[in-house]
Amino acid sequence: MYEYHDQYKRARERGDVPAQERWVRQLTWEIARHAVGEEIVVYPLMEKHLGDQGRKLADHDRKEHQDVKQNLYKLESLSPSSAEYHSLIEQTMASLHHHNDDEEIKDLPLLEPAIGEDASKQAALSFKKTKKLVPTRAHPSAPNKPPFETLVGLLEAPIDKVKDWFASFPTEDEMHGAKEELKTRDHDAAAGRAAAGH
Repeated sequence: MYEYHDQYKRARERGDVPAQERWVRQLTWEIARHAVGEEIVVYPLMEKHLGDQGRKLADHDRKEHQDVKQNLYKLESLSPSSAEYHSLIEQTMASLHHHNDDEEIKDLPLLEPAIGEDASKQAALSFKKTKKLVPTRAHPSAPNKPPFETLVGLLEAPIDKVKDWFASFPTEDEMHGAKEELKTRDHDAAAGRAAAGH
């Protein structure tokens, strides 16, 4: 998602509003799926295996997701060429950087030893599969805990996918270029994990 944000910023610097819109659509698509996948797969594991601490971490993460979902939902009503659109994207990405670093540096290193290597691999596979079935747009009024989130997600996902058919996404060439660029860059929390001793 960080690479999509970088591509959006480059398009904005060039004044290419259609490209900005394509990259933000791709960014939103990725964030929405990722957030709901975590809420359905990862956070229940944290609550189950980390007790009170897991419930607090999951509630905190859900709150941060809710803020991001509100922003992404609002983006859909704004013009990609507006200053408010850009400001909201930058605010959202700043929040996501903090949120993702917290999960990678604090949450997952607590969870993985508590559930073991096999369960961790199974959770990763479940997360990957779940992302294929969930909504591709932000739905801030939807529940954010299973089972209701799962049910609402199954109802919203087909509607989102129809909307996606009529939306502009990056071309195959643009996506290929972004993937090639990503090979030489580190957008994850590796430096933060190293500093934290994980």
